[in-house]
Amino acid sequence: MTAQLSRRLAELFTWVDPGPHSSHLVSDTSGWWRDPEILAGIGPALVAPFRAAQPTVVVAPAVTGLLLGPLAAAALGTGFVVAHKPADRRLPGSVTWADSPPDYRGRRVRLGILDRHLGAGDRVLVVDDWVASGAQLRAVRDICAVRDAQWVGSAALVADCPTDAVRELRLHALLRATDLHP
Repeated sequence: MTAQLSRRLAELFTWVDPGPHSSHLVSDTSGWWRDPEILAGIGPALVAPFRAAQPTVVVAPAVTGLLLGPLAAAALGTGFVVAHKPADRRLPGSVTWADSPPDYRGRRVRLGILDRHLGAGDRVLVVDDWVASGAQLRAVRDICAVRDAQWVGSAALVADCPTDAVRELRLHALLRATDLHP
């Protein structure tokens, strides 16, 4: 099923030229969310390599993670926790924050998780749509360490990062960026 799902993801993916003001193409994943077979298959495919590790919670960075996280959590039968960005809103309660290392554009991202949603004994699987540098995953891993939660690994729809980062982050991806031809 995963190979078939990966092929379907590649088929429905497109690159968009945003015009002369941009120096790069922009990914368009909207076709993925319209396809019911993809929606049904993404959660189970993302979590399959981690079932034996028995994650107790799925964490995903806002904003795309708000779609993927619940799909993965439902497939595992666990809960879902959002890694918020400061602009999300004033969060109710104590929050553990971490700053990412520079991402592929040289930016640092600040992520926070409500303390009441992550703690000692949690076994964390992190999911995201596209991993270019692993910066946001590293920030979530830092929060897990502070909260005494165990990092199980990470899963993404697309990995576009060096193999060292894939190993370090225990990253399983359904596609490599090279599978998505412009």
